[in-house]
Amino acid sequence: MYDKYFAPGHYPDYPIFLSVDHLVMIMIFFILTVWLYIHRNKSYMGTNVRTGLLILLIVSEISLFIWTLSIGTWDIRYNLPFHLCTISLFFCIYMLLSNKKWVFEVVYFFGLAGALQAILTPDLFYGFPHYRFLHFFIAHIGIILSILYMVWVEKYRVTMRSVVKSFVVLNGLAVVVYLINILTGANYMFLAYKPEGASLLDFLGPHPWYILQLELIAMAMFTLLYLPFHLTRKSNEKKQGAG
Repeated sequence: MYDKYFAPGHYPDYPIFLSVDHLVMIMIFFILTVWLYIHRNKSYMGTNVRTGLLILLIVSEISLFIWTLSIGTWDIRYNLPFHLCTISLFFCIYMLLSNKKWVFEVVYFFGLAGALQAILTPDLFYGFPHYRFLHFFIAHIGIILSILYMVWVEKYRVTMRSVVKSFVVLNGLAVVVYLINILTGANYMFLAYKPEGASLLDFLGPHPWYILQLELIAMAMFTLLYLPFHLTRKSNEKKQGAG
């Protein structure tokens, strides 16, 4: 029973990417996203959902720390909070607690881009019902739902300046994490080498050239994530001009 749910190591033997387990989690993610959008204007969506998301993110991170300690696998090379999605998770916690617009502007872009890529191409070696499998998807889905909550429920918006701001912060974080990787021998943010599991990076060049390619991909994804706001703003301006 313990091995099935909590034991360290690679479990199961089959690859996670596009497995039944993976596809089910993508479907759950899709259903929750649609539910959030449909209920975005309901009165109960305020404090209740915000509190639920906040608890979800905090508990997921604390539980991961406890799990790695309990099985004796906590390692400075793997468990410091310097992967992009872990950084995004902490940004989301602060965003939900503080309502700071600049935090939303920053995490909207690299939080959505990073967590969505993780859900679609998980760097994961544990299948359902292992704790690590559940934690991985719960944490990443929680990041995306927290950001979309701020957009759909709290009505936060981003501008082109937000794109630049997020890109600058992302690169600043990358410089810091790159130095941490050198000091610890780690691979946070996958700046030292590509992840072992299937990912977008498999289609890119060798190290370090894929880092430069990731810069271009990040800017393209940031622009796409900004596009709905730009189109909505233009549409509203046109309506006001016609009126």
